[in-house]
Amino acid sequence: MTGRWQVALGVNVLLGIPGVIPIWLLWFLAASWTSGPEPTDDDPMVFWLPIVAVIVVPYVMLWLAVNRSFRRRSPLEPRTYWLLSALATFLPTTALIIYSP
Repeated sequence: MTGRWQVALGVNVLLGIPGVIPIWLLWFLAASWTSGPEPTDDDPMVFWLPIVAVIVVPYVMLWLAVNRSFRRRSPLEPRTYWLLSALATFLPTTALIIYSP
């Protein structure tokens, strides 16, 4: 029973590998909205919303379904479990940021 949270941690790291794309898309969308459009950019950001929705929403639904399943069997407190799951999901993205040239 004590190893169940370690399995959930590993699954969240594995979910974070394809999660690099939705995380990057959300970062790009937020950075584009906060910094304003480029002076030579003619495309409005509203065209990105369907693309982001098609990629991010299924990923979030999958992430929540997997983690709800593991949460029921985990000995951790709910707050601790969700925090560790979110941090483990961001590990691959963080590794790419740190080790990018």
